[in-house]
Amino acid sequence: MLEPGFAAFVLFVLFFGLLALGTPISVAIGVSSIVTGLAYFPPDVIYFVAAQKMFSGIDSFTLLAIPFFILAGNIMNKGGIAIRLINLAKLVGGRLPGALAHTNIIANMLFGSISGSSIAAAAAVGGTMGPLQKKENYDPAFSAAVNIASAPTGILIPPSGPLILFSLVSGGTSISALFVGGYIPGILMGLSVMLVAGVIAHRRGYRIERQSDMREAMQIVIGALPSLMMVVVVIGGIVIGAFTATEGAAVAVLYSFGLSLFYRMASWREYAEVLCSSAVMTCAILFLIATSGIMSYVMTVAGIPDIIAETILTFDNPLIVLLIMNISLLVIGFFMDLTPAVLIFTPIFLPIAGEIGMDPVQLGIMMIFNLGVGSMTPPVGSVLFVGCSVANLRIEQVAKPLLPFLAVLVLALMLVSYVPVLTLGLPRLFGLM
Repeated sequence: MLEPGFAAFVLFVLFFGLLALGTPISVAIGVSSIVTGLAYFPPDVIYFVAAQKMFSGIDSFTLLAIPFFILAGNIMNKGGIAIRLINLAKLVGGRLPGALAHTNIIANMLFGSISGSSIAAAAAVGGTMGPLQKKENYDPAFSAAVNIASAPTGILIPPSGPLILFSLVSGGTSISALFVGGYIPGILMGLSVMLVAGVIAHRRGYRIERQSDMREAMQIVIGALPSLMMVVVVIGGIVIGAFTATEGAAVAVLYSFGLSLFYRMASWREYAEVLCSSAVMTCAILFLIATSGIMSYVMTVAGIPDIIAETILTFDNPLIVLLIMNISLLVIGFFMDLTPAVLIFTPIFLPIAGEIGMDPVQLGIMMIFNLGVGSMTPPVGSVLFVGCSVANLRIEQVAKPLLPFLAVLVLALMLVSYVPVLTLGLPRLFGLM
């Protein structure tokens, strides 16, 4: 039987070694977990346990919300909703220097909050705003950096798949509290990006957009209102207890589909493609969740969470412990995508948070914020790759313009980490905690 420290070494060396060889992340998680588990169980037992943990990992009604929200986001991406939100964002951000950059940020906040996907926001909004900014002589690398830095706001502003995932892995943290708690940090994230974009735009002399007259502005608001109402219906229904998060996700699908039919901007063939792409994405995520169940079990048996917690908690000061947790999550985000990171490291950091008196809701928001920042960084930053692809730029061209945004986002992250009221204030106000 391996010592916990050596077990952790074997597990993570195997895992990252398989990733370096190009193995799919879900397969790397499963194989490294089973090989490590052989030190504690005979082969026939570990195979049986692995199958059992894979099944139990996805045997959850709450988990059904994720494929529904994925489908709703993909329908909105195809159904003409993004362009209406971009027009609204242009109306709001058009009065600021670098108006198109602010439009991109606000549109990512709006579209991301409705679709629940930072990748979908980066693709849909970046694909629309990039050519417009290029036409106005914006630096393409700056435009791409703005799009990449603001796209992850959608995983904090609800509805959010990662927050649902955290609720599941953490043992049932209130989804309503997580959703409502994500609003202020998500908006803070967007405002931080706007601050940097505004300073840079002012220095470069990027102009303010032409102001819409009252009639045109009303048409834009009315056009975007049905899309925005989806958030009110879904989140409002979940908060007041009219339906669960899973039922709310199903309502989101019906609402977005009905709205897309009304706009008539997608063909039936495109809807069929949306169903297929959503199914593929769902299968990938569910298989990842299933294999992560094996890793969580093997880590528990090996005592890895305990030894990590004991090591971090040797520092008596909760402020230092929080700083170590943040640094660890930022480093994890550099090398691991958001979903597996939430699945693997929530069971490790949850007991540590409990020891320093940190509420699970705040921990969840802090983790998602951290990993959202990680999604903008190489070598595995999914939002970074999508943003660069949409802008037709190489990563090295965008890296330098992205640095000021990352610096300010880390400062915003520290605020969320050390000022609990930013996360817990609204859930307590609505009686969700």
